[in-house]
Amino acid sequence: MAFNGVTDEMYARVQHFYAHQMQALDALRFEEYAATFTKDGTFQHSPGVEPAVGHDGIVAELVAFHRRFDDDPVRRRHWFDHIALTPLADGALRSTVYALVVTVRPGGRPEIAPSCLVHDELVVEDGDVRLRSRRIEHDQMF
Repeated sequence: MAFNGVTDEMYARVQHFYAHQMQALDALRFEEYAATFTKDGTFQHSPGVEPAVGHDGIVAELVAFHRRFDDDPVRRRHWFDHIALTPLADGALRSTVYALVVTVRPGGRPEIAPSCLVHDELVVEDGDVRLRSRRIEHDQMF
C-alpha cells in the first residue's frame, strides 16, 4: 500500500533509520550519527546556529554542544513520532517529525525539554536511507 505516494515499506525503513540514528546520538556515538547524513549533508540543531556541513562538521558540532554535559551526569533520549513523509520531485523525501528530548539525572525525574519540530530531507544512497539536511525548530521559540 501507499499513502501520499509513500509505500508502507519506505515508511518502515524511515522509522528503522530514525530508531538507529537516535540511539547512536543518545549513546554519544557521534561518528555513527554523522554517517547517517550524506557526505555534504547539513545539520542545524538549534535556531540561530549555523548549520554544520559534512560528516566532520557534524561530529565537531555535536562534540562542542555536548561539552555542556561534561560535569553533569545526564542521560538524554530523543523521541521521534508523528513522522509525515512527502515525496519530492527529485526522488527525495521530505520528513516532518515531532520530537521530544527526555533528560534524566541519577535519582531524578525525567524532564521533557525541548519539544521540537524536525524538518528533514531524506535520500536513498546505495540502498541506505541518508539525511541530506536536518533543521530543527524548538517549540518554545515561536
